[in-house]
Amino acid sequence: MAHGASVAVFLAQILTLLAGGRLMGELMLRIGQPPVMGQLIAGVLLGPSVLGALLPGLWHALFPANPEQHAMLDAVAQLGILLLLLMTGMESDLSVVRGARRAAMSISLLGILVPFVCGVALGALLPEAMLPDPGKRLIMTLFLGTALSISSVKIVALVVRDLGFLRRTVGQVIVASAIIDDTIGWIIVSVIFGLALRGTVEFTAVARSVLGTAIFLALSFTVGRRLVFQLIRWANDHLASEMPVITMILVIAAALALLTNSIGVHFVLGAFVAGILIGQSPILTRHIDAQLRGLIIALFMPVFFGVAGLSTDLSVLAQPSLLLLTVGLIALASLGKFSGAFLGGRLGGLTYAESLAVGCGMNARGSTEVIVASIGLSMGALNEGLFTAIVAMAVVTTMLMPPMLRWSLRRLPPNAQESARLEREQFEAQGFLKPIERLLVAVDESPSGRLASRLAGMLAGVRRIATTVLQVDPDAAGQSAPQGRAKQATAAVKAGAEAGSVQRQEKSAEVDIMTRSPEAQVAQDSIATEAKKGYGLLFLGREPASERARFAPLITRSAHGFAGALVVAIARGAHRKGPGAPLNILVPISGTRMSRDGAEIAIALAQAAQRPVTALYVASRARRRVPWRWQFSSVLAPEDTAEAAIGEIVKLGEHYGVEVTGAFRRVRATENAILQQIDVGRHTLLVMGVSPRPGEQLFFGDVAAEVLERAACSILFVSSEPPNAARTGET
Repeated sequence: MAHGASVAVFLAQILTLLAGGRLMGELMLRIGQPPVMGQLIAGVLLGPSVLGALLPGLWHALFPANPEQHAMLDAVAQLGILLLLLMTGMESDLSVVRGARRAAMSISLLGILVPFVCGVALGALLPEAMLPDPGKRLIMTLFLGTALSISSVKIVALVVRDLGFLRRTVGQVIVASAIIDDTIGWIIVSVIFGLALRGTVEFTAVARSVLGTAIFLALSFTVGRRLVFQLIRWANDHLASEMPVITMILVIAAALALLTNSIGVHFVLGAFVAGILIGQSPILTRHIDAQLRGLIIALFMPVFFGVAGLSTDLSVLAQPSLLLLTVGLIALASLGKFSGAFLGGRLGGLTYAESLAVGCGMNARGSTEVIVASIGLSMGALNEGLFTAIVAMAVVTTMLMPPMLRWSLRRLPPNAQESARLEREQFEAQGFLKPIERLLVAVDESPSGRLASRLAGMLAGVRRIATTVLQVDPDAAGQSAPQGRAKQATAAVKAGAEAGSVQRQEKSAEVDIMTRSPEAQVAQDSIATEAKKGYGLLFLGREPASERARFAPLITRSAHGFAGALVVAIARGAHRKGPGAPLNILVPISGTRMSRDGAEIAIALAQAAQRPVTALYVASRARRRVPWRWQFSSVLAPEDTAEAAIGEIVKLGEHYGVEVTGAFRRVRATENAILQQIDVGRHTLLVMGVSPRPGEQLFFGDVAAEVLERAACSILFVSSEPPNAARTGET
């Protein structure tokens, strides 16, 4: 440890910043402001402006002036910058940018250009007495322009989400513009950092930095993107120690930060790009994301913003020139950003009211400007006075943004098209497929295995779910499955994924399919081992699948080796010859949750295959005849129950562009109604939502057992409840 540095003082500093940041963050939250502003204000209160003025003895004891002690706290703050940019990148949803790219691009470019020009003009007019180094006026001017021009994507997204506008069209445009702002901003900061290191403008060096940045970005979003996915998946699937994915994420972020630093640009660009790539990883579960966010938000964020606040000395604003400069910065930043974003919105096709909301929403600088100012201060491009003025500008613009955005958004009621989209998204969020992030496909080379592979791929493609194919040996005798068979199963999944991806107008590579072959393990053990790596749904296709009305023992063992939702595929009829036979899907419904889950799978498959679905409601008793716009038999179920059940599935189909035909039957036994409808409709696939019953044997109830024994078409049994839950009596 360096001479003069005290661990006790360091811990006292961390404790004070954490407690102060938390208390002030809670206060800001209660008055409708972002908590990060409270952390920054806590640092100001603990700095020379307040605590140093009121209790100088305590302040000097807590924050001594010796360089060694300052270096310890600064190291945590610098790591905080890297992690904050990592988290910002992870929160940058590029699908939002794609959906609003025209308006977002024009808003971002003009929203950066106008305030940047204002900042550069102000920097060029500042007297030399206010400059940290008259010989570095260009660097200071560029930093000033950058500080005025970038919005904080974290603050913008937080406020838009809190106001309930994150899924509104204008909200997506605002967030997409802020993402582009941040991306362009950190590229600019990185190039300016390279200039500052050299002290002068060397066009050769600038061109090298710009070219290096362009190559870095191109490689990151092509080769690097896939490499990051594979590294995260490898850590998750092969490392047995605690939190391996968190470690891998930090390693990736640090490696890319060092890479950008080596090409002469600032490490923040590497950390930000790493966050974007990691945030797109198909196996970055909510649990892992929450763990990493908890580390950053609870420790590094309050320490960094607290240290930034400590560096802010409000007493310098007692100088009329600096006070005037601060007021000018706030005015230029607000007017420049608002006018640029407003004009960009109009050029991007937004209405006056929408452009007004965008102009208000983009005016929050928040954490981004504090980071930019901190970098400028650390490299000598800014002095303490300019740093304080920029921090004050960031605080004022951020605190003004929420009430201004609330006011402007009240003038924007959703139109009919937007209301329909919001209703659809809310409807989709209730589905059981929504939280499933990884799909495990356990199959053999049998017709049922090939059918399961094909249908699982279609589901993965249309819902964009990362998929792992596990080739299991049908005799469960401990022999490895041949690699050729594994390749066939993977090819079937990919073929299905391509069909599903067409409906999303995306490449099937987005599904991220991997293959595994168990070695020297029986099949159910290999499924249980693989399941520990984190999957939400098991798609099972093996034979023999059943023995009369009961599942074969190998199906039961395989199902009990998985602790998540389950789909069992059984190939019959045309699918015995090949899995590519046309799908004519029937789904029995009853208005219960389990039948809706089955219908959700059926509609997803129909969407991928571009085929209709028949939803069968079985009536146990007739009441009266009513006209229906769907196909039905002569005797109907109770009107309110039947209509509600069918209407829910029809509505679900409409959301995905799938035609759903309602069918009604009344017979004494439900299984007879299902079997009759299979014959009448010539259905090739029955998708049935089921619930597991307690017991060692996999059993989905009497109706499912009868269907299992007697149905002539292929069957998918869909259980959104883990079989193990029923086995142990859990609910």
